[in-house]
Amino acid sequence: MVGLAADWLTSAANTNMFTYEIAPVFVLLEYVTLRKMREMVGWPGGCGDGIFSPGGAISNMYAMLIARFKMFPEVKEKGMAAIPRLVAFTSEHSHFSVKKGAAALGIGTDSVILIRCDERGKMIPSDLERRILEAKQKGFVPFLVSATAGTTVYGAFDPLIAIADICKKYKIWMHVDGAWGGGLLMSRKHKWKLNGVERANSVTWNPHKMMGVPLQCSALLVREEGLMQSCNQMHASYLFQQDKHYDLSYDTGDKALQCGRHVDVFKLWLMWRAKGTTGFEAQIDKCLELAEYLYNKIKNREGYEMVFDGKPQHTNVCFWYIPPSLRSMEDNEERMSRLMKVAPVIKARMMEYGTTMVSYQPLGDKVNFFRMVISNPAATHQDIDFLIDEIERLGQDL
Repeated sequence: MVGLAADWLTSAANTNMFTYEIAPVFVLLEYVTLRKMREMVGWPGGCGDGIFSPGGAISNMYAMLIARFKMFPEVKEKGMAAIPRLVAFTSEHSHFSVKKGAAALGIGTDSVILIRCDERGKMIPSDLERRILEAKQKGFVPFLVSATAGTTVYGAFDPLIAIADICKKYKIWMHVDGAWGGGLLMSRKHKWKLNGVERANSVTWNPHKMMGVPLQCSALLVREEGLMQSCNQMHASYLFQQDKHYDLSYDTGDKALQCGRHVDVFKLWLMWRAKGTTGFEAQIDKCLELAEYLYNKIKNREGYEMVFDGKPQHTNVCFWYIPPSLRSMEDNEERMSRLMKVAPVIKARMMEYGTTMVSYQPLGDKVNFFRMVISNPAATHQDIDFLIDEIERLGQDL
């Protein structure tokens, strides 16, 4: 409700975020809010830089852009033809935006090397190091590792400390895509899952996900101050005059790729003032508790199979519903091909009845399974119970 009020006020003001004189209060709110977020990442005194961008995909692309500029500043004027073949590394469970950013920046999707994950969906550090050495032997230049804190499907958190050690060893930019899992930094109970994030060079964090801020609200945080400005500035004299009567560092437009930029910070700032960090913490802890409740209800329940062993790390609960007709079948190809069709039919029926909507997807050699993601703190144990009953009701005859 508070975020919605902030959104209305933002739309009423209808201002832009490129210069201090156009949006003085909003620019200052962005300054203090980003600094607070960097403090929570663990950078001393909240040092560094950052920007609110139109979503996590753009934040991840910013990280790639800045990492490339840091290693080869000449790319800004001379383009990709002037620099060696670059390669980036990310896990096979990472978000598609890493490859999309590489395509947009002219690096190419073939230059994004996917690192193997363990059975829980976490990047395997030894495979990362092996692939870095392999790329270097081929004459490629590794410039970025994008670790994931909260993968899209499993909700897995990559081992950030081990990845940071490898990035330091080979002098590679370490980015953490915490679009989904970054909110856990608000929780004293769960923030250990991001141990090592303070060693990253950049971090994506989307408050519009776990923190429930109205869309869109995505931040890119950068450890080195001034790098975004050097990478993106174009010195447009009709906007960014150098002889203005105030501190020019508050003109944030020249460090962004956009010119016109929506005010996204006010929703987060006002919600943070209203709820406090402890309010966000309670909300996040509740969602994780609900996910654990769902997991505990179905892990040994007839008709359910978990996709991976053990309690989920985030609010992603991944499972198959096995209809009665498949329960006594042996685990063979025919059973798999029949099971693959179950989740899509149940999902279609859910939507036709208008009762629930839960994602499903295949992954690797695993056929279609449900992925229940809880990010609404208004949900209750009764809602989870209803979901289980509804899946069983809609899938009994399959």
